[in-house]
Amino acid sequence: MKRWFRQHSFAIGSALGTLGKSPLSFLFNVIVVAIALTLPFAGLTLLDNVRPMSEQLSVEPEISLFVKAGTTREQALAMEPAIRAILADPKSRIVFVPREQALESLNSKTGLTDVLATLGENPLPDGYVLKLDSFRSVNEAGSVDAIAARLRTLPGVDAVQVDSAWVKRLAALLRVLRLILLLLAVTLGMVVVAVVFNTIRLQVLTQRDEIAVSKLIGATDGFIHRPFYYTGGLLGLCAGAVALGAVTLSLQPLNLAIGDFARLYGSSFQLAPLGPVFMGLLLAVSATLGLAGAVLSVRRHLARLR
Repeated sequence: MKRWFRQHSFAIGSALGTLGKSPLSFLFNVIVVAIALTLPFAGLTLLDNVRPMSEQLSVEPEISLFVKAGTTREQALAMEPAIRAILADPKSRIVFVPREQALESLNSKTGLTDVLATLGENPLPDGYVLKLDSFRSVNEAGSVDAIAARLRTLPGVDAVQVDSAWVKRLAALLRVLRLILLLLAVTLGMVVVAVVFNTIRLQVLTQRDEIAVSKLIGATDGFIHRPFYYTGGLLGLCAGAVALGAVTLSLQPLNLAIGDFARLYGSSFQLAPLGPVFMGLLLAVSATLGLAGAVLSVRRHLARLR
């Protein structure tokens, strides 16, 4: 075990010594790799902030029915059997929402307490929320839009709204964005491997005389390869740290603009940086990409020198 630690300590020291001889070249390579990593890191940060919001939204078919103003509470409650008959699905849930509960929910979710207070009395009507759990049964009776049209014909109904359509579009959009981000990450990951591959190739060619001498005195392939592996991994790790730092620093000016926009809708939404665990995972991925580029380069060019 001591021998293993001694060999890897020597490889790390050798890699750092090589980088110390040309710090500007190393810095330039770090910046190039960091630029390639910044875009997927920024996309992951955005999706990580949007994901909790999308998970709180219901994507099951849902219809909101609003009762006409002036309808008494008894008349509104008496509408449930007629609504149930139109749905023709015993598994669907029909939830009556009193106007008082609707106002309280609106206050708690939007923060428009001051605006609603200026209206004096409660402007919201009684209503129903129809949750269509068995979508196949609903399709047998007709589409959701057809059901909404039949509900509008009921006496005492003021408006009917299908609530889940835009949520489904949002979920589909997020899936497309995840796929685009995945393809982008794979493409830029290949760019990172190519940059590290070329960097290590230049180092191998620069040190080929030293490598030849080491082989003559009995150095193993592992002894010769390790410093280059650590160089590639260190390059990827530093580039990942720079990319994460750039994304985190950019959140502050972005939040200033987002905060002004969100306040117009009574929201306090802000972009938050990735968590420590997620950052550590991205740094590990960056280092792995650098290591992969180094392994490919070393095995290819040392085989040629041999």
